[in-house]
Amino acid sequence: MGRSYIYLFLAIVFEIIATTFLKKSQEFSKLLPSIITIVGYAAAFYFLSLTLRHVPIGIAYAIWSGVGIICITIIGVVAFKQVPDVPAIIGVMLIVIGVIIINLFSKMGTH
Repeated sequence: MGRSYIYLFLAIVFEIIATTFLKKSQEFSKLLPSIITIVGYAAAFYFLSLTLRHVPIGIAYAIWSGVGIICITIIGVVAFKQVPDVPAIIGVMLIVIGVIIINLFSKMGTH
């Protein structure tokens, strides 16, 4: 089970890299950022697929998307000067709360 979460971590890292470079690719008009985006998403989905051997898809996807949203929001603020407004901050907080609730209280992840 521990290895699955390492795979999930790697999936998240590659998805964050790919999404960041998706913005930098300027609609796939810049070659290097476009290549990094494509390779990053391919790696992200590969590692996510390895995660699904032992982690239920709902749990894996909740963690993957929740952590990704938080990290991309932070990158958007720092790298792209995209400051979220109050509703966006509340929405991200609700996603974090949802991921925490799933991981702490859901019996879905137990075998």
